[in-house]
Amino acid sequence: MVGVMDLNERSREILRRVVETYLETGEPVGSRFLSRQLPLSLSAASIRNVMSDLEGLGLIFAPHTSAGRMPTEAGLRMFVDGLLEIGDLTDDERIAIERQVSGSHKSIEDVLDEASKLLSGLSHGAGFVVAPTYDAALKHVEFVPIDAERALVVIVTEGGAVENRVIEIPKGLTPSALAEATNYLNAQLRGRTLDEAKAHLARELETQKAELNELTAKVIEAGLATWSGSNSAAANNDPLGKSLIVRGRSRLLEDVHAVEDLERIRLLFDELENKRDLVQLLGLAEAADGVRIFIGSENKLFSLSGSSLIVSPYMDTQQRVVGVLGVIGPTRLNYARVIPMVDYTAKLVGRLIN
Repeated sequence: MVGVMDLNERSREILRRVVETYLETGEPVGSRFLSRQLPLSLSAASIRNVMSDLEGLGLIFAPHTSAGRMPTEAGLRMFVDGLLEIGDLTDDERIAIERQVSGSHKSIEDVLDEASKLLSGLSHGAGFVVAPTYDAALKHVEFVPIDAERALVVIVTEGGAVENRVIEIPKGLTPSALAEATNYLNAQLRGRTLDEAKAHLARELETQKAELNELTAKVIEAGLATWSGSNSAAANNDPLGKSLIVRGRSRLLEDVHAVEDLERIRLLFDELENKRDLVQLLGLAEAADGVRIFIGSENKLFSLSGSSLIVSPYMDTQQRVVGVLGVIGPTRLNYARVIPMVDYTAKLVGRLIN
């Protein structure tokens, strides 16, 4: 496959301008327009010849016979890998990101939710976060009644992370039964990681259910079902499993140019709904040392809609990947702006959740 160094300076500059103009406007770029924009002294006819060569290499194409040219996925990839000039965030931008994501939040889920909203707002795409699987030791578990049929499960880890889940409780459950469930769980689970706690609790319930009040046992089992993700953590956005938070889908509709764009967005919405598959995004970034970019069909999960992903893992204090965040949007994302924002947000989230 042809690489950026296989192109001469003139071809590289014309490809760069075609891509940059497309990313800015979403429209095909013509030779006359380029002749006015290029620093090189080239006639429209010379530019057409170069564009014809680039088209022959599969880097640009003409959407209509008389139209200008647009980059192919291969052209976008070459631009991102070899021609893109990525800037750095300003101090003001860093402060603004830190203020929005950290704030006074106590819950990890709040931090992750704010991160996905932030990325959506900055990129004009959909921001997403794949939440981590926690392996911190549990410190405290408590059931707090909400109403006659629901209770809040509060889980606190040794590291101070707090997570809340709402569960359904049996009708007629007394406050003393909730207190009994709280005491039982704290006696059984304290000091164990979530995975250890789930396995231990499942064994204990088999042997000790008879010793517990029947309603109390049902509450404990409801809590266990919530933590184990028996209804699919991915489908329920359960941050105690590998779950997905997506924010800003409506922004994808803000820049629709044509009927085919609308169809692409519809397909992307369908793909975003398949959250179980989307949790595979964690695997896309696990081996990455920083930001990775997937353009169009390079990523099977979004091949139908031809969308791009800019993703980065975030790490725990041992530099282990615990989750991934990023932006999903059209292939004409503003890569130069979004890449450093995704990178910085990932580093910030990693610090905040540890």
